[in-house]
Amino acid sequence: MRLDGKVPTTSPAKKRARRPKREHLVEIANARTETLHLTSVYSGSLRTRRNVRIHVQEEGRVSATPHFEGDAVRAGALLFSLDAALLEAQLARSVAVRTETESNFKRLSGLRTRRMVGEDEYLRAETAVQVARADETVLRTRLGYAKVTAPFDGIVSARVVEPGDVVARHDHVLTLVDPSSMIIDIQASELLIPSLSIGDEVQIRIDAIGPRSFAGVVARVFPQSDPRTRQGRVEVKMTPIPRQARAGQFARVTFSVEAFGQTVIPFGALRRDRDGEYTYVVDDKLIARRRAVRSGRRLADRVEILEGLHTPERVVLRGFLGLADGKTVKLAKPQ
Repeated sequence: MRLDGKVPTTSPAKKRARRPKREHLVEIANARTETLHLTSVYSGSLRTRRNVRIHVQEEGRVSATPHFEGDAVRAGALLFSLDAALLEAQLARSVAVRTETESNFKRLSGLRTRRMVGEDEYLRAETAVQVARADETVLRTRLGYAKVTAPFDGIVSARVVEPGDVVARHDHVLTLVDPSSMIIDIQASELLIPSLSIGDEVQIRIDAIGPRSFAGVVARVFPQSDPRTRQGRVEVKMTPIPRQARAGQFARVTFSVEAFGQTVIPFGALRRDRDGEYTYVVDDKLIARRRAVRSGRRLADRVEILEGLHTPERVVLRGFLGLADGKTVKLAKPQ
């Protein structure tokens, strides 16, 4: 107490100055290098890789189309034929012309050896034979186009014309598919594709068939990814193909892969704001530094870090409230 009887007071500013600074407690975890066992499920559609749209190469009236949609055909079976009466008549005429020119050429050849025919006449006869043979070959080829047979064992998936229809050259008349070439088209993440190899085993479920799973393998990994979606195309083949499988059905494919030597941290240590992904790294002087990172796949409580972090750096796992770049921290649980 002072001599004037008043009690001395301490200003709030001085009280704050005397109050010891509170330590910022954080819990940390180490970034580690691990082999990740990843399971990813992607959806796609079944399609036949081998299918042929058959077009006519001659115009005319359709005389026969013996197979309908869904019919199984063997390689070499007749798929359709055209009325070839006109071509057959033209071929007969061409054969007669060729026979005549050959006989004339043979006669002139005998006269030429006795020097009884001029060289020009002989050469004209030889040319006539070559032209007649070429005309006959063209007509035989065109006549062959009047009948089309199956190039492989398959199933008719589309029948566009009927007997009696008149078709123009290059019209589509039939589609044949090979059910044994059934595959599943998948659009997979660019993060998964580097871990895939031809022959990798997968599990397949087809919703239309039921809950049963089918075995399959990776048949093809396309070399380019879509720059907009960052996804690449993968083809999966079923082994064997279920009897109930149909092109266009919806399928789910489960990939199980291993990613070697990946940098991972606990998922709780990864933060996000409008500037992107980041984490707080604690250095040897216990100063927390904000570090921008780029994450990859998440597996349970861990997340893969693709850029911005290296092992065995320490990251803040808990204690973010009030934490700022450059702040000194105290470890709640020393590592």
